[in-house]
Amino acid sequence: MTALADRLRPLVAVVFLLALWQAASLLLQEDYLPPATAVLADAGQLLASGALIPDILSSLGRLAWGFAFGIVLGIPLGLVSGRSERINDFVAPLLALFYPVPKAALMPIFLLWFGAGDISKIVIIIMSVSLPLVYHSYQGAKSVDAKLLWSAAAMGTGRLRQFWKIILPASLPEVLLGTRVAIVIGVIAMVSSEMIVRQNGVGYYIFNTLDMAEYQTTYAVIVVVAAMGYALDWLFERVRLRLTFWAPERRAPLVEPA
Repeated sequence: MTALADRLRPLVAVVFLLALWQAASLLLQEDYLPPATAVLADAGQLLASGALIPDILSSLGRLAWGFAFGIVLGIPLGLVSGRSERINDFVAPLLALFYPVPKAALMPIFLLWFGAGDISKIVIIIMSVSLPLVYHSYQGAKSVDAKLLWSAAAMGTGRLRQFWKIILPASLPEVLLGTRVAIVIGVIAMVSSEMIVRQNGVGYYIFNTLDMAEYQTTYAVIVVVAAMGYALDWLFERVRLRLTFWAPERRAPLVEPA
């Protein structure tokens, strides 16, 4: 019974939010707040007709490229920083400098450097997802029991083999927590960059419909983006739990500062 209640709790929260939205819309009777029922129907129609599919695929493609590069850069850097004070002394000030800066604020600079194509948006996504990946990878590597490394060294295990056989597996739970956070932040960065440089993608669709005063469609696309982000997070969480079934259960916050 308790397990069933735990599973139903998120659904109850969503239903409550939709009911509150519906009531506010019926009470205010304003164009800028269409009814939730109409928005959900419009979202379903957009997906069924295929009108939004090309923009969704464009957005997911940028997210995939940015996320892949972010993993390649962020995880190794965080792991190495966690095991090397010298590298961390160099990396930590840079992260402290760039972490508070909204990545969308850098978009005009990247437009000057890379133009208005996909590269500018992908770079924004890379910067956004790299920070939680570096941080959580650093924490994972830092928490590895030194006795394990001493024992491995005493048995003649080299540093590179220690990294692959001890540090990386022991850090995996924390690394995957950072990856889950990075997915959510990546979706935020993806939409933000597409709203600034409007060519295609779900962010472009949101801003374009807002400019044309098609408020119901604007809300519908936002609902689709929310569902897309939830689906990505849910799928990865299933993978994370399978890969770290041996580790103590931990929950990643869904939102961290970008």
